[in-house]
Amino acid sequence: MTSVQSGGGDFRRSLELLWGTPEEPTRGPRPGLSVQRIVRAAIDVADAEGLAALSMRRIASALGVGAMSLYRYVPGKAELIDLMVDEVYAEDLAAERAVTGDWRERLEEFGRQEWALYLRHPWMLQIAQGRPMLGPNSMASTDVTLLAVDGIGLDEHEMLAAVVMLSSFVSGLAKTTIEAMQAADSTGVSDEEWWEIQGEYVGPAVVEGKLPMLSKVGEAGAFTAMFDNFEFGLQRVLDGLAVLIEARRGTDLPERLRPPVAGCDS
Repeated sequence: MTSVQSGGGDFRRSLELLWGTPEEPTRGPRPGLSVQRIVRAAIDVADAEGLAALSMRRIASALGVGAMSLYRYVPGKAELIDLMVDEVYAEDLAAERAVTGDWRERLEEFGRQEWALYLRHPWMLQIAQGRPMLGPNSMASTDVTLLAVDGIGLDEHEMLAAVVMLSSFVSGLAKTTIEAMQAADSTGVSDEEWWEIQGEYVGPAVVEGKLPMLSKVGEAGAFTAMFDNFEFGLQRVLDGLAVLIEARRGTDLPERLRPPVAGCDS
């Protein structure tokens, strides 16, 4: 996936549109447009055709207006993408605020919601957010997630680190999974042909015993399910966090989370 930098345009203008009340055009015909309508149309185009297909002309076509009319509402594609990202974060806000339970149950649900978000909007994984735009919806979503780990024994740095760790796991696995799902279309080579041809080269090494562990997991069918490991990974991330939290509380860990004693069989 080719990345697009968050805030890659006039980021001050993006922030004004995200946090302010944009003025509606005072001159020219009123085609019934709004920033909100343009953003939703852009999301629909990106969902259906991918981020590469997104252009002001394509969005205008979807709305049945001229491309130049969009510039009366948003400066350009880069700023529009900033608005699209924040709009997507708004989709689950009500559900996030309704999540109840202890810290683990809540983070578990937040992880599943984020996973579903990427499956709905795969283009979100193409937005480089190492330096993210801080929009109202993305900030509210983060605030709700932080609330789940407040008061459980972590300091503020660890609270944020826990949220980032969970999100990084979800987005990382989602990116790999979606790339695999899209590979046949993007390359013109089916999954069957891809693995069959590679098998012609790798097969002899397997037969000769040069790759014993890969052979073992392959015979068990692990590679077939390689991209179905979301639930396994989600639980292990939460298990690791549980070890730290319970240590801070001074309580006993469940048997399955206790580290093996040195010198004993695990």
